[in-house]
Amino acid sequence: MNLQRLSFAITLALCTNHAFAEAAADSGASAQTLDTISVIGQGQTRQVQRIGEVDKQVLPPGSSGQKILDRLPGVSVQSNDAFGANEESQTISLRGFDKTRLGYTLDGIPLGDNSYGNYNGLSIARAIIAENLGGAELSQGIGSLGVASTSNLGGAIQYFSQDPSTVFGGRASVTVGDDNQRRGYLRVDTGDLNGFSAYVSGVHQDADMWAAPHQNQTTRQFNAKAVWNVGDHRFGAFIATSRASQANYAYLSKSMLQRGLGYDWNIYAPDWDRAVAAAYCAPATFDATRCAFSGDVNSIDDAYYQSRALRDDNLYSLDASLHLGDELNLKLLAYHHDNRGQGHWWAPGQPSYPGTDRMLPISIRSTNYTIDRQGLTAALSWNVGIHELEAGLWFEQNDHNVERNFYYIDGPFLDDTYLKNPDRRLFDQDFDIRTRQFYVQDRMRFLDQRLTVDIGIKSPNTRMRATAKPGTEQKLASGTLTAKESLLPQLGVGFKLNANNELFASYAENIAAFVGGGSGGPLQVSPESFAASAGLEPEKSKTFEAGFRTFGSKYQASLAAYHVMFDNRLLSLNPCTSIEVGTRPECITRFINVGSVKSHGAELTFILKPTQGLQWYNALSWNKTTYEDDYLSGGAIVPVAGKITVDTPQRMASSELSWNRDGWFASLRGKYTGKRYYTYTNDQSVPGVTTFDAGGGYSFGPGMGLQNVKVSLNVTNLTNKRYAGQLSSFAPTDPNGTRYSIHASAPRQIFMTVGAEF
Repeated sequence: MNLQRLSFAITLALCTNHAFAEAAADSGASAQTLDTISVIGQGQTRQVQRIGEVDKQVLPPGSSGQKILDRLPGVSVQSNDAFGANEESQTISLRGFDKTRLGYTLDGIPLGDNSYGNYNGLSIARAIIAENLGGAELSQGIGSLGVASTSNLGGAIQYFSQDPSTVFGGRASVTVGDDNQRRGYLRVDTGDLNGFSAYVSGVHQDADMWAAPHQNQTTRQFNAKAVWNVGDHRFGAFIATSRASQANYAYLSKSMLQRGLGYDWNIYAPDWDRAVAAAYCAPATFDATRCAFSGDVNSIDDAYYQSRALRDDNLYSLDASLHLGDELNLKLLAYHHDNRGQGHWWAPGQPSYPGTDRMLPISIRSTNYTIDRQGLTAALSWNVGIHELEAGLWFEQNDHNVERNFYYIDGPFLDDTYLKNPDRRLFDQDFDIRTRQFYVQDRMRFLDQRLTVDIGIKSPNTRMRATAKPGTEQKLASGTLTAKESLLPQLGVGFKLNANNELFASYAENIAAFVGGGSGGPLQVSPESFAASAGLEPEKSKTFEAGFRTFGSKYQASLAAYHVMFDNRLLSLNPCTSIEVGTRPECITRFINVGSVKSHGAELTFILKPTQGLQWYNALSWNKTTYEDDYLSGGAIVPVAGKITVDTPQRMASSELSWNRDGWFASLRGKYTGKRYYTYTNDQSVPGVTTFDAGGGYSFGPGMGLQNVKVSLNVTNLTNKRYAGQLSSFAPTDPNGTRYSIHASAPRQIFMTVGAEF
C-alpha cells in the first residue's frame, strides 16, 4: 500500500462511521430494527431465522450478506475469499438445495437465482454495499408465498437495506489488511426534512489474490436511498451501481492435492513460458518438441494462464406504501436492472492465429452476458373480521443475451478490461423471459389470538423464449419453454401454548423456472437436443416442517424438523452406449428427468443472554438428503438411489460468543461443516472441517467534533485451516480423484478498520 493511499485512507477514516440498525423485518417498506425482534421468528407459522447489525461484527466490513448467513442452522456457505464476494467460488446450500434452487430478494426486488453466469439477477454483494445492509430473513414453506422468485424450491432469503437516518450526519471507514486489502467507505445522510430523508454512499475496494500471482481485484459501488413519509403514506427510492473486476482462482482436484501442488496452487501467470509449454500438450495444439509440464503438473487442465470475471450493474427501484383506509393498504414496487458481464479464460489448446507464423497455443475465451430487466410487484392487504387478507402480483420482462467468443493474442497482458472484436464466435443466443406470478393468502386467528392459521395459493408462470443468432460455429436451439402451475397451495399453523412457548407447522409446494442463459439450461443446447427434450416438466418441491419455540428473559430456543420431496430433477446426459449414438433418434445428449430427491432433518437454535451485553448463539443441524432413483447414462445404470446428494453436509454446528460493554466489543464464531460428496455415487468426498472467525474493537465515543470513533480488528480463518471450500463440477464417479471440483479455502487473514461518525 503506497503512502499516498495510506494518507487518504487515514484522512477518510477520521471523517465519519455511523452505526445504523434499522432494517425491514418483512417484505414491506417500513423499516424495523431486526436486533429488537425475535431472531427465531416468534409468532411465525414456519421456520424463520434472522440476522441483524450485531451479527456482522465478527466478519470484516465489506463481507457479503450471504457470508453472514453461515451461522444459521441448516445453512452451508462456502467461498475462497474472506469476504464471500468472489462469485465464481461462492455458494450456499440449505437443507440439500443448492444456491440456484433458493430465492433471493433485496427490499422485495428479485435478485434471480444466484448463479455465477447469471441471466436473471445479481448477487447480494453487487446489489448493495455491505455496510448498508440492515439484515436478512431466511425462511421456508409459506414464507416464500409472496417472494418474487422463480427458483425458491428450498427456501427464500430476503435481504433488507438500512433506512436513511432521521438525523443529519455521516460515517466513513477504512479497512486495511492482508493481501493489500484497501477498502474505503463513505456515507452522508440528510436527516429528516419534513418527512423526507436520504443518504448517498460509496465504496472503493482493492485487494490482491491471496495465492500467487496475487492479481488485483477491484470493486466500485454507489448506493443512494430516499424515504418520504407523507401522512400515513410512505414513498421510497433506491439506486445501486456496481463495477467489479475479480481474478478467479484455479479449480483443484484431489489428485493435485495429493501430488503436492497443495491448496495454494493457482494459475500460471505471470510465467507465460510455462503456460505456453503446457498448452502445446493439448490435443488440438500438440507439439512433441514444445510440450512440457513442470513441477507436479501432469495434465493440461491442472492450470491455465489466468481467468477473470468483469461485472457492471445498475439497479433502480421506486416503492410506495399507501394507507387507503383503516383496514386497507397497498404496496407497490417498480424496478429496473441492467447488467453487462464478461468472463475470461485463457484457454490452452485453442490456438491464436492458427496456420500463421504468429500462432500461439492459447487464445482467450470469453463468455459475454447482458441483462435488461424491469418489473413490478403489488400487494393489497385488508382486514375483514378474523381475516387478514393479502393478494399480490409480480410481473417481470427480461431481455438477456449470452455469447461465447475467442480472441487471438500475441502474448501475456492483464485482462482487466472488456474485450472487443472477437476473432471467433462460438455461439450467440438471445432470451426473452416473461414472468407472471399471482398469490392470495389469508391469516386467521382463533382462541383469543392463540391459534394462527395461514393459508394461501400462488400461480407462477415463466415463459422463456430463446433465439439463436446465425453465423456462429456452434448451432444452438431456438425455442420456448414454459414453467407454470395454476395452483400451488401453502398452509401454516401456529399455536401458543402460553406466553413463552409455541408450536408451528407448515406445508408448501413450489416449482422452479427452467434455467436459462449462460447457466447451461435446456435451451442452451443444439436444436436436435432441444427437440429430443420435448415434454420436460419443471422441477418441483413439497415441503413439510414442524417445530417448537420457547422464549425467556435470557434465552430463545427453536427446534424444527422437516421433510422435503424434490421431483423432476434435471440432468444433461446421453442414455445410450457409444455404439448406439447416431443410430437411434433418442440417442442424443439432452436434458432428462432423473427422478426425485428426498430430504429430512432437524435444526436446533439456542440463544443465551445471561447478562447485559453478553450473548451465546448456538445452532445444530442434521440432514439426510438422498437421490431416490437410479438413472441410465451411456447405456449403463448409474446406481445413485439412496446416495447422499452432492455438496450436502449431514451434520453442521455453529457457536458464537458476542460481548459488548463500555465501548468494547468482541465476537468469536466457530463453524463445523461435515463431510461433503462431489460425486453422485458417493465414491469421492472432502472431509468435514471446523473453522473460526473473530472480531473485536473499541468505540471511543464523541470527541474532536465527531460523534464516535471506532477501531476494530477482524481475523478470518483464525486457526489457518486449509480445506476444500466450494465444490462444483459434479459427476457420477471420480475413481482417481482427477475431477476439478474444488475451490481452496482462504488462509488466515487479518483486517483492521478505523471508522468515525459525524
